[in-house]
Amino acid sequence: MSGSGDEGPEAGAGRAGGRTEPEAPGSALSVDLSGMLGQLARSFALLLPVYALGYLGLSFSWVLLALGLLAWCRRSRGLKASRLCRALELLEDEERAVRLGVRACDLPAWVHFPDTERAEWLNKTVKHMWPFICQFIEKLFRETIEPAVRGANAHLSTFSFTKVDVGQQPLRVNGVKVYTENVDKRQIILDLQISFVGNCEIDLEIKRYFCRAGVKSIQIHGTMRVILEPLIGDMPLVGALSIFFLRKPLLEINWTGLTNLLDIPGLNGLSDTIILDIISNYLVLPNRITVPLVSEVQIAQLRFPIPKGVLRIHFIEAQDLQGKDTYLKGLVKGKSDPYGIIRVGNQIFQSKIIKENLNPKWNEVYEALVYEHPGQELEIELFDEDPDKDDFLGSLMIDLIEVEKERLLDEWFTLDEVPKGKLHLKLEWLTLKSDAANLDKVLADIRADKDQANDGLSSALLILYLDSARNLPSGKKINSNPNPLVQMSVGHKAQESKIRYKTSEPVWEENFTFFIHNPKRQDLEVEVKDEQHQCSLGSLRIPLSQLLMSDNMTINQRFQLSNSGPNSTLKMKIALRVLHLEKQERPPDYQHSAQVKRPSVSKEGRKMPVKSQKSVSPSTGDSNTAPSTPVLGVDDKPVREEKPQPPEASPLGQRDLGRSSSSLLASPSHISAKEPTPSIASDISLPIATQELRQRLRQLENGTTLGQSPLGQIQLTIRHSSQRNKLIVVVHSCRNLIAFSEDGSDPYVRMYLLPDKRRSGRRKTHVSKKTLNPVFDQSFDFSVSLPEVQRRTLDVAVKNSGGFLSKDKGLLGKVLVAMASEELAKGWTQWYDLTEDGTRPQVIT
Repeated sequence: MSGSGDEGPEAGAGRAGGRTEPEAPGSALSVDLSGMLGQLARSFALLLPVYALGYLGLSFSWVLLALGLLAWCRRSRGLKASRLCRALELLEDEERAVRLGVRACDLPAWVHFPDTERAEWLNKTVKHMWPFICQFIEKLFRETIEPAVRGANAHLSTFSFTKVDVGQQPLRVNGVKVYTENVDKRQIILDLQISFVGNCEIDLEIKRYFCRAGVKSIQIHGTMRVILEPLIGDMPLVGALSIFFLRKPLLEINWTGLTNLLDIPGLNGLSDTIILDIISNYLVLPNRITVPLVSEVQIAQLRFPIPKGVLRIHFIEAQDLQGKDTYLKGLVKGKSDPYGIIRVGNQIFQSKIIKENLNPKWNEVYEALVYEHPGQELEIELFDEDPDKDDFLGSLMIDLIEVEKERLLDEWFTLDEVPKGKLHLKLEWLTLKSDAANLDKVLADIRADKDQANDGLSSALLILYLDSARNLPSGKKINSNPNPLVQMSVGHKAQESKIRYKTSEPVWEENFTFFIHNPKRQDLEVEVKDEQHQCSLGSLRIPLSQLLMSDNMTINQRFQLSNSGPNSTLKMKIALRVLHLEKQERPPDYQHSAQVKRPSVSKEGRKMPVKSQKSVSPSTGDSNTAPSTPVLGVDDKPVREEKPQPPEASPLGQRDLGRSSSSLLASPSHISAKEPTPSIASDISLPIATQELRQRLRQLENGTTLGQSPLGQIQLTIRHSSQRNKLIVVVHSCRNLIAFSEDGSDPYVRMYLLPDKRRSGRRKTHVSKKTLNPVFDQSFDFSVSLPEVQRRTLDVAVKNSGGFLSKDKGLLGKVLVAMASEELAKGWTQWYDLTEDGTRPQVIT
């Protein structure tokens, strides 16, 4: 009994379970049947109106009308639900609701950054003052800008503003940030997020050419820094006011009659984009506007301060980049051709292009001046090089305050705005020392104590303040005032001042900087020239070793000019600063990481650098920044060829654009092109064409011993004509050149008279097709005096031309011929050995 009692419940459960199991399929079938019936009912409901319209012979437009009405009802219901949801979210979290409901680019700065404050009181003040600000701007245009443009070029002598109306819409300040850390106690630093959208009317006229043009509207958006320094104990408590932009602002100008304006001689090398880039860069650090508030303040020191430091950027490698190249209309995924754009303020560098590689290794080094590190960042963008529009591969922004604290950073950084990709950087913060105690150690670290080169990693920074000149000679014409400018060079790096018209006592007040490889061996060469007659007014050579023995490594005096008048002097202040890397002691387990900031510009709103931004990076003569390396020219393709270099200014910049309106606006070097910036590291600083040539030379050697002239020779005739005041170079022929392909080479000869590497200073022969022993017999001349040419070097390069879009373009050999010869007036004809890079100058025997 007990057994049957125990089994009763289990058996009952089993029987109950057995009774339910057969019913499961039936219930499932009933559910499916109901769903099928419902679907048939819905289909019938949809088809019935169509059938009814056809049966009654009505138009099909009624169906479309019904569908439109249904869509409108659903949209109206969705908008109502969305408004209700936003209202509920606003009650719960106001800040999050605002961020989700408004695009990030439309929000003012104080919404993004908690330390940025609103400034409505300032906007109300500016609005009240706006009519008087407009009066000041009109006075500035008519009394300052108009005379300057007229005197800059003979073609613009009838230039005038016919109407200047800035508009009724005042400037707005969207946010203000005041720095309280890492700043001097005697200064106040403010960052103003400004925005100006004005419907202005500025009309100009050039009567000589019956040309009228103007501006309809201007938009400018950016971060403007205002520095109040020095703070003093007397009224008005602030000694001076300095204003500048940390980076190039967004500038848009709506022109009228621009086509007519660009037809004027001297302006025909321009475009809308170039003008905008020139104006924008004139507003960017290191250019600044300084307004003294008390008479005792040293205005020159405020306008041209010494840089806070130098940032040495080792652009090493990247990993796991996106493959952007596709084939067969996107069916086949390829790789990428990555390169990098590096920005520090208005200094821009571009790396070389690595073909077909998602893990590229650049191993390049760049050096950039840092004037204001609070708020200034290192910006890096990677792109995939394409024939039309380059694809974006990622970006990175690093706060320079963090780099200064760490002194040395060697890390992998994750790229922003892309799903994958990492970038390996090594960053060194170099402080400026005013004593030579650490110079020998610095020279040993960069291996500058053994080689004789003038290029490579920098050991020092030369800062030159050009003040004025007195009692300059009249030049070629007696009793006529010259148009003086000053050319300064250290090695192959050269810079020029602005032109001062019709004066023998010019005042420049301009600042220049040079990166110095070895101050013990290099000299500063200065020459004052008359721009109108292209003749020398005096010269000066200062060994940099003289600065090493001076007090505080600074010389401030009037220098007597040689080959000039008896009382002709040039006033300059020259300072040398040693670049020292202060290595801090860290515990073994110390973890450091630079603060990586999110880019403030979305990828959709980013301008591609190759076609627009990178085309122009000018710096004014007021604050020229020496390049870390020779800068590439714009007429050669990247990677395959060695690029000619403009002699100065910013790393991707062009000639000194502030010399005059003609040189500012009509410089041919503003043509857009992809221009890799050569690295300055010792082993990898050679131009890419030189590296390829050396590699080709090793392939030709292939275990055998090459002769004394493995790259061949070139025959030149060189002499100076005193009557014509020109250097004459005759390119006769070449022999035993290397073959670039199975058909031989298509050689031509390109020449520069260093340090001038402007496009206008380039000379080229014709191209000889499919030959290794070309004959040219072409004569070229350079307008230069005999004393000046003896300080120059003739740069001769033999290159392979190749066909249109051909990859067989490159360097065949180079030779540098020093012009320091007493036989230059007589002349000579000689065969010269071609080398890979021409680093061994060949002096005439």
